[in-house]
Amino acid sequence: MTQRQAPAPSVPSAATRAEAAPPRPARADAVDPPAPSESAPPAPSESAPPAPEAGGGLTAVARAALAELPPSLAALGHMFTRAGHEIALVGGPVRDAFLGLTPHDLDCTTSARPDQTEEILASWGDACWDIGKDFGTIGARKGDIIVEVTTYRTEAYEVGSRKPAVSYGDTLEGDLTRRDFTVNAMALRLPDLELVDPCGGLADLRAGILRTPAGAVQSFDDDPLRIMRAARFAAQLCFDVEMDVMDAMTEMAPRLEIVSAERVRAELERLLLARRPRRGLELMVHTGVADVVLPELAALVETVDEHRRHKDVYEHTLTVLDQAIDLETGPDGPVPGPDLVLRLAAIMHDVGKPATRRFLPDGTVTFHGHDHVGARMTRKRLTALRFDKQTVKDVSRLVELHLRFHGYAEAGWSDSAVRRYVADAGPLLERLHRLTRADVTTRNRRRARLLDAAYDDLEARIAALAAAEELAAIRPELDGEQIMAELGVGPGPVVGEAYRFLLDLRMEKGPVGEELARQALHSWWAARGE
Repeated sequence: MTQRQAPAPSVPSAATRAEAAPPRPARADAVDPPAPSESAPPAPSESAPPAPEAGGGLTAVARAALAELPPSLAALGHMFTRAGHEIALVGGPVRDAFLGLTPHDLDCTTSARPDQTEEILASWGDACWDIGKDFGTIGARKGDIIVEVTTYRTEAYEVGSRKPAVSYGDTLEGDLTRRDFTVNAMALRLPDLELVDPCGGLADLRAGILRTPAGAVQSFDDDPLRIMRAARFAAQLCFDVEMDVMDAMTEMAPRLEIVSAERVRAELERLLLARRPRRGLELMVHTGVADVVLPELAALVETVDEHRRHKDVYEHTLTVLDQAIDLETGPDGPVPGPDLVLRLAAIMHDVGKPATRRFLPDGTVTFHGHDHVGARMTRKRLTALRFDKQTVKDVSRLVELHLRFHGYAEAGWSDSAVRRYVADAGPLLERLHRLTRADVTTRNRRRARLLDAAYDDLEARIAALAAAEELAAIRPELDGEQIMAELGVGPGPVVGEAYRFLLDLRMEKGPVGEELARQALHSWWAARGE
């Protein structure tokens, strides 16, 4: 695989890692039982995980987070141990606790076999169900608490297979060593919350490093989806990726082709909805993973023009993504973040440029039609990744419309053109506002101010027209039944043509009233000679 020459994501030096992480014990000291806390622990910063605390590592932070665990989870632990089995909270919930975040997804692992697990969960919970018994996973609910419990296991993909071959394990430590990354290979034995960390995950968590418990190539060969998970966690946790993991991603990227599109899409969604999706996308492009998963984004690297006749489309795209994220709103705003449609549109809005780039004799460069070409490419790629139809439709439409505003910035629009802009955007208008504003990355401050002022003016005109005409619900003055009554015709294509004529009239003239609409309709009908 050809590795893209995109800027490499940062990797800590060996000296830095040695200073940041203490020697990795085979097993860390037990965590003290959780103590009540008055407030929820703070979320970690985007730049680094929480700083280690003197003497106690991250245990005080974890203790505060674990205090929020429901008492019923400890009761479940007692039920398993009384039955002669082990059970432990594992993976993401443990990692999040040490980052100061209250665990929500309660994933557990156990020495019990699936039938035994199902029997215990059925007596513990209000409901119990088979999530994937063939893979050893049983789910249960007690009140508002949902747990998933999986038997200790080992698994690997056979060559050419999309499904892992599963065999059950006998020890918690063995189960942990088969997991994707060391920071996810920690467990808390229930009911006493004893930390088990055979792979040094806590040290890596302190250092902000993604590392695999086993060799990275072997790990990705066993489960290729872990390649996508590496990119996702880089974006989600804002961690650096060990060099051997990055190298293995490059080497094993073609192995992703055996993984179902639905599973790849799910990881890509999580990456895009993370705190810093740019980090994950840069890692995908640099390692060649994007060539397999999102080749349209990877191809933007090739549009770099050494003669600087146009901007770096790849870097521009990542900047647009960052700026679009900054324009997302709170939960009560028009575009609550994180918004998948807006973020997808930001990374796909210029994917039509490589196919439409033309160098003119005077040295300038054009990308005529890249909006429409990009919309088709976007629709094809998102469909291949098995995104739902509405997401495919919405993202493609935003890509198609992202250049529309530039005509306004250059010459201004009539009220009719403003109405059409709103009508064409439909329910995507607020996202289109943000995508268009985010698309301004020029370093020319005067031009940036002019574009910003022009869009302010457009939004003000939209608001004024909406207040005057209820623009979001534009309809002709006459509906289909009225059109048929006026013209004396029955249902058929001509009614649709007449409706569109009246809608165009409404767009052009604004509200004209039913009487003038009837007169215009009859004039249109007479002009047809019918």
